[in-house]
Amino acid sequence: MNILILSAGTRNKIVEYFVKTLNGKGKVIATDMSRLAPAIYEADKYYIVPRMTDSGYIDIIIDICKKENIDGVLSLIDPELSLLAENKKKFKDVGTEIIGSSYDLCEMSLDKYQMFLWLCKKGYKCARSYIDKNEFYNAVNSGEIEYPVFVKPARGSASIAISEVCDKDGIELLFSHNKGLMIQEYLHGQEIGADVYIDMISGEAVSIFTKKKIKMRAGETDKAVSFKDEKLFNIIKDFVSEAGYRGQIDIDIFDIDGEYYISEVNPRFGGGYPHAYECGCNHMKLIYNNLEGKKNTDVIGSYKENMYMMKYNEICIRSFEAE
Repeated sequence: MNILILSAGTRNKIVEYFVKTLNGKGKVIATDMSRLAPAIYEADKYYIVPRMTDSGYIDIIIDICKKENIDGVLSLIDPELSLLAENKKKFKDVGTEIIGSSYDLCEMSLDKYQMFLWLCKKGYKCARSYIDKNEFYNAVNSGEIEYPVFVKPARGSASIAISEVCDKDGIELLFSHNKGLMIQEYLHGQEIGADVYIDMISGEAVSIFTKKKIKMRAGETDKAVSFKDEKLFNIIKDFVSEAGYRGQIDIDIFDIDGEYYISEVNPRFGGGYPHAYECGCNHMKLIYNNLEGKKNTDVIGSYKENMYMMKYNEICIRSFEAE
C-alpha cells in the first residue's frame, strides 16, 4: 500500500500519521514545489515538483504514481483538489485512486457563494451572503443584516484576504480595488470545527470529531477543546450524505443559541485534524481500509470529551549540500 501526499507544506503531522499507520506495510511519498517544505522529510520518499498551475504538472504527478505504484493520492491544499478530481480517469488508468470528493463538490466548496446558495436551497442554516453590494445595501436598509460583516474572496482558502468591515465606506473601498468579492454575515457564536471521514465505498459518514475553537491563527485552529452533541452529529451526517462528499473533509460550523450554522467546507485534512487523531480518530486507518476494498464501520463519537489541543512551533534543520 503506497500513499502519495501532494503539497505537503508544513503539515508534518499528517505525513507522520500516514507513515505510522502504514507501519512498514507500504510507503508514504510526499511532494512539494519547495525543498523548504518541512513535511516532505517526514515521508519515506519525496519529490520536488513544479507549481500545480504549470503545464505538464498533472503528467508529472501521474508519472510519480506509476513509478512508485501509488494506490491512493490526496492533496493538502484547496486549489489542487479540483485538479485531482478533474483528472480522476487518468489516475485510475494507472491504478491510483483519488482520496477525495468529486470535481463539482470540490469546486462548490472552494466557491463560498455557491456553497451558500446550495445550503440555502437545502434548508441548512448558514451566514447570509451577497456578491452584489447593492443587494447587500438594500438588505441593510431593510434590517435583514447589519454591520459588521466580513468581506472575502468568493473563491479563497486559508482565511486569506478576509476583512471585517463596519460601514459602507469600507465596502466601497474593498470592492473598488478587488474583484470576485463576497459579503458575508458576521456570525456571533461559538465557532466549531468538525473533522469528518466519509467512507469512500459506502458513502456514509463513519467518523466525526467535533471541537470548540478557542483561538485561531493564520486561518487555522490554534487552541480547541473536544466535545460531543448528537444533534450536531446528525446534522453533519445528513449534510455530507445529501451533498455526496467522500473521504476526509473539514467543516466550519457556528453554534448560535443552540442552533448550528454551517459556514465553510474544506474537502481535505484541516489544520486542526491532529486534535482528532490524538484523541483516537485515526482517519488514515479508514483510508487504508478503503484502499484495500474494505468498508469501515461507524465509529462516530468514539473519542473523549474535554480534551484540549494547544499548538506550538517546531523546527526542521537540514543541509542540502549533498543533494
